[in-house]
This record gives sequence, structure tokens and C-alpha cells, in this order.
Amino acid sequence: MKNVLVVAAHADDEALGCGGAMAKHARNGDVVRALFMTDGESSRGTRSAEAARRFEACRTACALLGAPDPICLDFPDNAMDSVPLLKVAQAIAAETERFPPDVVYTHHAQDLNVDHRTVHEAVLTVFRPQPGAQKPLILAFEVPSSTEWRAPSAAPAFIPNWHVDVSEDLERKLAALRIYEMEMRAWPHARSLKAVEHLARWRGACVGVEAAEAFELVRNIA
Repeated sequence: MKNVLVVAAHADDEALGCGGAMAKHARNGDVVRALFMTDGESSRGTRSAEAARRFEACRTACALLGAPDPICLDFPDNAMDSVPLLKVAQAIAAETERFPPDVVYTHHAQDLNVDHRTVHEAVLTVFRPQPGAQKPLILAFEVPSSTEWRAPSAAPAFIPNWHVDVSEDLERKLAALRIYEMEMRAWPHARSLKAVEHLARWRGACVGVEAAEAFELVRNIA
């Protein structure tokens, strides 16, 4: 049995990026927890009621994916780069002391969304490979409408080198995303249910299975 931690900027990133893997871990008997850094709403000027509605959707979706009782922190939505990185890292570290992970899923380093990039940096800060420190497997996921929207630049693009067969878990991932209906869009938007399914089918076809989620291996100490 493994401890699996998902560190995401916003509720729905987990289902988009690694919902199938989460469900598979839970199905295999692993303990899965999700940590969210913002409410995902405050940057829109929406009411606190909308943030509460999104949190309830998060609780329901995470329970469906096998990660009950998600933890939601209150860093500024779409402005996490305005917070010292050390403060973000300390908040993540406090949770990892209570739940030492064997596997960590988090954002890709070069996502278009600034919160995603900040969370990635903070995760790597927490898990600096120091002697005696926690050394989990770290995988970076792709989030449709952020990872692929990044313009070509000197920064490395998302190039997956780790695939998880989610053929048995794709429907659960899609069901979780239906719970986040307020965040989903109509086809052909990249964050539509049809696009997410097409991506999973394509990632699966790349490795010869019905459906897969793709990741970049950040660190693995064998």
C-alpha cells in the first residue's frame, strides 16, 4: 500500500490531470489524498457562495476518485506568484509531514496558468533531494487548456515519458468531471468532456491500451 498525494492549484485540476490514476490507485488499495492551494474562484470576483459550491463539487469528485476529505488552502487564485515561494512550500510541507507520500502528482513546470507553475516549483522545493528527506516518486500531469496552450519558447514543453493505463478508470474520471460542470466547456474547447476523453484515448493509443493518462517523470529514486 502506498501513500499518494495530489498537489493541485485548483479543484478540477486533479480530475483533469490525474483523475484516472487516482481512481486506479484507490482501486488497488493505495491511500490517496488531494491538496488544493486556492479556491479557484476569487480571481473571478465571484461570491463566496460560488467558492463554497466549487468546494462541495471538489469533495464529491474527490470521493468518487478515491480521495475523500480533500484539503483546500486559501492562497490567492491566479495570483500565487504574488506570494513568496517559501510560504507556499511551507504549507505543502506541513501536509506532507502529516501524510508522507510515496507518490506525488502535480502540475507541469511550464503550464500557461501561473498558479500551476508556482505549485510545481513549491513541490520541488519541498522535496529537495537532501539526505534523510522524503524522496517520493514525482510525476507532472497535463491539464487541458493550460499545458497545451503554452506558446513555444525556450522552456521545455510537456513531453510525456510515463503512462498510466486508465482503461478501467476512464469512466470514473469523466464522472468526476461532470461534477465540475461549472468548470467544463462545450466541444471543441480543450476542457470539454469530449476533448478529455479523446486525449485519454490518444494517450492510450500511443502505448497500445484503450485509455491512458500521460505524465512527465520529474524524479524517481529506485
